[in-house]
Amino acid sequence: MHDLPELNPLIVEAAVRAALAEDFGRAGDVTSQATIPAQAQARAAFGARKAGVIAGLDVARAAFRLVDPAVTFEAHVQDGATVAPGAKIAHVAGPARAILAAERVALNFLGRMSGIATLTRRYADLAAHTQAKICCTRKTTPGLRAFEKYAVRCGGGMNHRFGLDDAVLIKDNHVAVAGGVVSALRAAKRHVGHLVKIEIEVDRLAQLDEVLGEGADVVMLDNMSLADMREAVRRVAGRMRIEASGGVNLDTVKAIAETGVDLISVGALTHSASVLDLGLDVEIG
Repeated sequence: MHDLPELNPLIVEAAVRAALAEDFGRAGDVTSQATIPAQAQARAAFGARKAGVIAGLDVARAAFRLVDPAVTFEAHVQDGATVAPGAKIAHVAGPARAILAAERVALNFLGRMSGIATLTRRYADLAAHTQAKICCTRKTTPGLRAFEKYAVRCGGGMNHRFGLDDAVLIKDNHVAVAGGVVSALRAAKRHVGHLVKIEIEVDRLAQLDEVLGEGADVVMLDNMSLADMREAVRRVAGRMRIEASGGVNLDTVKAIAETGVDLISVGALTHSASVLDLGLDVEIG
C-alpha cells in the first residue's frame, strides 16, 4: 500500500461541523436528551459487520471530539487495514449523550470512506501482478472530494487530479473546440508553466500518432480495445505515461492492466462504492 497522506485537520473539522449541524438541527438530539440522564457515561465499540478496508478513523474521531471533548476515541486498527466480520475497529467512552449524538455522523463518514477503500482494494488486487496503478477521478460527492480521494489511497489506489487547477487534461471536447490534437497541445504548452503537466485524451491510434509527434506528459486511451491498447503501448515505447479509461470494471480491469498501461482510471471507485457495513454498539456492564 502507498504511504497515506494526512487529511488536513481544517478540512476535516469544517466538514464534520457541517455534518453535525445538519444532524443536530435547531434543538439537538432530543431523543437522547429525553431518555438519557445528563451525567450518564457509556462505552461503545465500532464493529465491522462485513469484511473490508478501513478508512476515515480520524474523521470519526473528530465527530465525537466536536460534540464533547470528554469523549475518548481509541482506534484498534489503522486506516488501510483489512478487517474481518466481527472485528472491533475502535472504542469510544465518555458522556453517553455525546456518544449517541455523534454516532450517525461518525458512521456516515467511516462507512462511506471504508466502502471506497474496500472497492479500491478489489481493483488494485486484480492489477497487482502488473505495473498498472489504479486511479480515481473527479467523479466524487460534492464537498467530500478530499475524503473520498484519501479513501482511495487507503485502498491501495492513486489519486488523479483533485480539481481543474492541478494539471492540464485535454479531453475530446477540448480537442474538438481547439481544432484538433496538435492545436490543443500547442495552445496548452504556450499557456502553462514548466511545472504543469499536460495530459491528452485520444480514442484512436491516429490521434495517438499526432500526440507522439507533438509531445505530452501523459496520454489517456479512451475506450480503446485491448488490441489497440497493446499497440499504443508499443508505439509509445516509454516516451510518456499511458492511462487507460472507459469501460473499466471488476471484470475488465485485469485484462486492461495486462496490456502494459501505466495507469487505469476508474470513476466507480467514488461514484459507485457501497458503504461498508459498520456499527456502533454500546457495551453494557
